[in-house]
Amino acid sequence: MRVWFERHVRNALGALGQLSRAPVATGLTVAVIGIALALPAGLLAAVQGVQRLAGQWEDIRDFSIYLKPGTALEVARKLARELEGSHQVADARVIPAEEALAEFTADPAFGDVLRSLGRNPLPHTVVVRPAPEAAAEDLGKLKTELASRPDIDLVQLDTQWVARLAAMLDLVRRAVWIGTALLVGAVIVIVGNTIRLDIQNRRQEIEVSKLLGATDAFVRRPFLYVGFWYGLLGALVALLLIGAGVLVLRAPLERLMLLYGVQFEGLGITATTAVLVLAGGLTAGAAGAWLAVGRHLAEVQPRV
Repeated sequence: MRVWFERHVRNALGALGQLSRAPVATGLTVAVIGIALALPAGLLAAVQGVQRLAGQWEDIRDFSIYLKPGTALEVARKLARELEGSHQVADARVIPAEEALAEFTADPAFGDVLRSLGRNPLPHTVVVRPAPEAAAEDLGKLKTELASRPDIDLVQLDTQWVARLAAMLDLVRRAVWIGTALLVGAVIVIVGNTIRLDIQNRRQEIEVSKLLGATDAFVRRPFLYVGFWYGLLGALVALLLIGAGVLVLRAPLERLMLLYGVQFEGLGITATTAVLVLAGGLTAGAAGAWLAVGRHLAEVQPRV
């Protein structure tokens, strides 16, 4: 086991030394791999950020129930207690007409108009927060049921945005995975072509090694480690690019979210994203090297 480990470490370090001897070509290849991996990973990080942001917008799902004018406040409170007992509702809060009137009167846009009426035209309101697991269809049925009650004047509920947001996120998520597959395929092609050129440049060395009795596995191993290093270094470059993008976008995004009264900390590289980028880079690098070596190494045979 120790001999096996030392042999592989020696091959890995030798492959890294080989790449360091051509810094310009290696840097260009690694940069291309990094950009190819950063594009889908950045989109994935953005989608995850939007999902976390949507989780902070729970109050947007709230809907209001306006009771008919003249309905007693106790009726509104009874309705709130009834709704809180439903599995579709997380919370129900009563806003008395007097409290709503005081709030609107304090607003210069409505204060003069409301004071001129001489009476309170606002009804008692029940603000309902749906449970997180409540589906849009269930909320629609609840709206229909509530609207049919004689003491309720209006149920203001908009569930279409929930379905639209879910549909858009699902579409973007699928597009990201398609783009990921295509760009990982491009990385495999890039690494494979680079390894192919390396095999051609070292053709005489490979022929001599085989002539001296080296097996295909022995000759193949350094090239596989070259693919490993290309994938790893490309993945690290991708993470650096994503991190730089996050730093550039964080400040303006935070300012935008503050305008909407939302504290947003969802933009960044999660552990899942980092692991996916590293795994994608290593897999693509190893796969490209394996395919190139398997196809082109067999063509290199010693001439006797």
